[in-house]
Amino acid sequence: CVHTENCFVPISEIIAVEETEFNKKQRNIGRWQKMEKLHAFTVYYVKRARNHRWRCSDVTFWCVDEHLCNQWTQALKELLEMQKSRPKQLLVYINPYGGKRQGKRIYEQKVAPLFNLASISTDVVITEHANHAKDNLFEVNIYKYDGVVCVGGDGMFSEVMHGLIGRMQKDSGIDQNNPKASLVQCNIRIGIIPAVLGLNTTFNIVGLPWRQTLALLIFLGDCQPLDVSSVHHNNTFLKYSVSLLGYGFYGDILKDSEKKRWMGPMRYDYSGFKTFLSHHYYEGTIAYQPAKHTHGSPRDKESCRMGCYICKKSEKQLAEQTKKHGLKHEEGEEEWKVIKGKFLAINAVNMSCACPRSPKGLSPAAHLADGSADLILVRKCSRFDFLRYLVRHTNQDDQFDFPFVDVYRVKCFQFTSKLSEDNESNVMDIGKKRFGQFCRDHPVCCCNIVNSTWNCDGETLDSSAIEVRVHCQLVKLFARGIEENSKDEASYSQSSIEQLL
Repeated sequence: CVHTENCFVPISEIIAVEETEFNKKQRNIGRWQKMEKLHAFTVYYVKRARNHRWRCSDVTFWCVDEHLCNQWTQALKELLEMQKSRPKQLLVYINPYGGKRQGKRIYEQKVAPLFNLASISTDVVITEHANHAKDNLFEVNIYKYDGVVCVGGDGMFSEVMHGLIGRMQKDSGIDQNNPKASLVQCNIRIGIIPAVLGLNTTFNIVGLPWRQTLALLIFLGDCQPLDVSSVHHNNTFLKYSVSLLGYGFYGDILKDSEKKRWMGPMRYDYSGFKTFLSHHYYEGTIAYQPAKHTHGSPRDKESCRMGCYICKKSEKQLAEQTKKHGLKHEEGEEEWKVIKGKFLAINAVNMSCACPRSPKGLSPAAHLADGSADLILVRKCSRFDFLRYLVRHTNQDDQFDFPFVDVYRVKCFQFTSKLSEDNESNVMDIGKKRFGQFCRDHPVCCCNIVNSTWNCDGETLDSSAIEVRVHCQLVKLFARGIEENSKDEASYSQSSIEQLL
């Protein structure tokens, strides 16, 4: 076989091999033009470009020996058949209103051709109303699919995730309303194709939200486990969270911005400035169990990256625990720690929550799949000090290096507001009996007895008193984690992509 360029491609990154009619390829091949009959095959493969961007490229080989050409084609196809992690059949949900109504066009022009090239069969559902995808996942035969792909924004991903997790628990006879229930892992992977560039989940899991790159990750069959937090109130299931649970500052921003959707993305800036000026703080009690099983801490300098050893250790521990105890998890007699005080913000994050305006995120060392969340408590302080804290999110300085900021790595926590405590006086008695001594550094006084709203991955929760538990690697995505930082990625982070919640 002859080709005009040197090209090395691992089998794992070859997309497809096709026989090629040579007369359809107009190439200057020198002495081979004199041949009457040439035989050729084309190899489609993943080509890496700047900013960790992947593209589908191709290279054509030709020769005069038909038998030799067929041998190469057959050998490559057999090697591709051995790539068992690659999906054969996918269920695709498209939000036609996502990305300024560009979701359907993006899928048809950017994604579907790659799936067709790779001989992946798809069942496409165009969603017609809110929770259409979630409800549909309870009805279809999901076990015939190798994965579920969502085309849209963060809300679309949330729908698919809730539907898939809920369906798996229903089929396994597990009550989601039980906050202590061990949930069944979802082995059906989720693929994400953003209809808008500012997709929070994609930015934190892959790094750079190039649509063709994400489509190729789906085709190659990569797998990235992801922790999911369940949120309950009074033994009633509320939501699942993979990103941010925010009370106080971020909850108030979301609540105010929902009233100003007519402003578009600018509403977040306006509501953020307004919330900062209001400087509301909230009283409450937080009880949490430290995540002693995981390695590292929120103050580490190492970020979660592709092949993260901390996440791999957690995966191994999870497998050993499942083998030993099955679905039942041993909670043991681990000590609950309780903190009581006045807070400007309470944030619990399962991932760094990075975005272009905050390249390091709310917790730079948070991990995607270590079975823990980072609980960040910002106590009452002056506006100037709080502004200093917020500015730290945009630079390389340690954002936890303030006397009014505490951060803990936890596997579960509970929060009760001061107003709820007053309405349910027995809560404190139960807390003292169960959790031991309260922190007295910030005694409670009569001030600002109001409730904020919980921001759960960009959606509001009606209840302020919640119980949260992290479920290690509950779902799996078609992804491989963020590749190591580069100058290109740093420059991209300063781009004009709209701010994420």
